[in-house]
Amino acid sequence: MVKLSAARYGKDNIRLLKVERDATNPKLQYVFEFTIRVMLEGHIASAYTHADNAPVVTTDSMKNTTHILAKKNPVSPPELFASILGTHFVTTYDHIQKAFVHIVQHRWTRYAVDGVPHEYSFVRDGEEVRVADAEVDESGEILLSGGIADLLVLKSTGSAFYGYIQDKYTTLPETWDRIMSTAIDSTWTFKPFENLEAVRSAVDNFEEGYQSARNITLKTFALDDSASVQATLFKMCKLILAANSLINDVKYALPNKHYFEIDLSWFEGLKNTGADAQVYAPQSNPNGLITATVSRDD
Repeated sequence: MVKLSAARYGKDNIRLLKVERDATNPKLQYVFEFTIRVMLEGHIASAYTHADNAPVVTTDSMKNTTHILAKKNPVSPPELFASILGTHFVTTYDHIQKAFVHIVQHRWTRYAVDGVPHEYSFVRDGEEVRVADAEVDESGEILLSGGIADLLVLKSTGSAFYGYIQDKYTTLPETWDRIMSTAIDSTWTFKPFENLEAVRSAVDNFEEGYQSARNITLKTFALDDSASVQATLFKMCKLILAANSLINDVKYALPNKHYFEIDLSWFEGLKNTGADAQVYAPQSNPNGLITATVSRDD
């Protein structure tokens, strides 16, 4: 005997770009590009166990709904749009108990022409993306998180790593000055919201939370005299929690991007290690991966 223990289905990789025009100056425009995933849970077991499609909201309908709601509603900040999408599905279909919406916002930055920000021209500002997730329950409660992914950073000094376990397996030398680089992946979780209206009333916190978390991340990475990635990560989390009272916890995943010194002494005694190091060899893998979640102790 077997049973269906869990089931969830939906539409992934829904692509969407929305252009918004300033009410007082139509030439001044804003663009928002998303990749969206919508997943649904509920009384859908018969579609799996009895080949009964009666409870199925088609994934094509999910795509169409996403486009229609984007036309009829603001899409920024993405936490709000994710809440709007999720609430639609649990309120429109009685048998759907939960909706899960994941949004990746691709970064378009307005650029300047002859020193003046252009009204409707943008540049893809690296591979960094903003992310937002909403879990919406049939009761109306909404769990939200925001985040940053693929923010590649490097500093050429101001980082050390020493004092770790030295045993027969250790070959890594201690260093008091090294290159520090990582692709930042950070997620922060907000306190639960009772319903969509509660999300709307707190909408400013999402943009402020994102900008604050991003600024704190970059500033701390630059200014911290880092004893380790772990220590710098913890400082980032503490500062983000202090800056936004609606955030419950902060998580980072920081992979080390290694740059190793190249010993060039074989060529005419050329010095390129320690204090003389200038030329490095980038390494793609294997790499260290440091993760942690920091939460309020209440």
